[in-house]
Amino acid sequence: MVAAELGLISFSSGVSSRWPSRPRFRFPIVRPISVTMASMGQDPVREWILSEGKATQITDIRPVGGGCINRASRYDTDAGPFFVKTNRSIGPSMFEGEALGLNAMFETHSIRVPKPFKVGPLPSGGSYIIMEFIEFGASRGNQSVLGRKLAEMHKAGKSEKGFGFDVDNTIGSTPQINTWTPDWIEFYGVHRLGYQLQLVQKQYGDSLLYEKGQRLVKNMAPLFEGAVLEPCLLHGDLWSGNISSDKNGEPVILDPACYYGHNEAEFGMSWCAGFGGSFYNAYFEVMPKQKGFDERRDLYLLYHYLNHYNLFGSGYRSSALEIVDDYLRKLKV
Repeated sequence: MVAAELGLISFSSGVSSRWPSRPRFRFPIVRPISVTMASMGQDPVREWILSEGKATQITDIRPVGGGCINRASRYDTDAGPFFVKTNRSIGPSMFEGEALGLNAMFETHSIRVPKPFKVGPLPSGGSYIIMEFIEFGASRGNQSVLGRKLAEMHKAGKSEKGFGFDVDNTIGSTPQINTWTPDWIEFYGVHRLGYQLQLVQKQYGDSLLYEKGQRLVKNMAPLFEGAVLEPCLLHGDLWSGNISSDKNGEPVILDPACYYGHNEAEFGMSWCAGFGGSFYNAYFEVMPKQKGFDERRDLYLLYHYLNHYNLFGSGYRSSALEIVDDYLRKLKV
């Protein structure tokens, strides 16, 4: 939900003009931070890097392409570079959720993700996360390799607890509720669509979208007939800004909003990801396309359009309402 935070790369999403474009964020040029500006006791990032990080000196600190929520920096040291995100207003829980997600994806031994090292509070308020710095290549790499490795992650990352995650996390800055639930349709209806619809009602008083959306939630079960609904580890916010490749051309995904869900939900940000035919063909070779996939596609887009409405305003309302109205007509409810 934020711009690429490990290196700012722009990609064409190939999105239909039916949908509003994702907001583009611009950031002021910031001068490199002096490495002598804070003592060890005042700066837990420096303290960790110069102790558990095995570095003896920090040679440079530079801002890197960041998102709309966090400040991102590269710390160069004699032990190699580290990637650091800080947020001056949100406590460690947001970064703790990100770290747990990154570790879960890392443990599947499938697709490359930055390994998290440390999360903690900042003395003046807010929080930080230190992780592996990955040097990006010139592009997002091969789409078919991305599709295959993503499918391998979905196949390897399973949960016996049902659908959800061990902690709540965030999708952008919106809370994402991950209460363990045995039934996918219930989980998606309550903790994804239902929660976003409640925010729409609370923030904008949008009773029309709220009431129509709730009617869809109560009647959407037929859309899942014949589908295999297994809990798979999902990145959760897979758009072009969160996809890159390393210097060897291997795909890298970052800045997750992880949970265990139906694998098709991973494509909910496809309107802003630029996935092509080679991506889907490679993906379906590992995770076969399920009955009703095309009929459910917009249902998974809806969660992210509602979230964009809640985060960025009414420019996304018409897209969300159009999806809801289409489903209500198809379901005849």
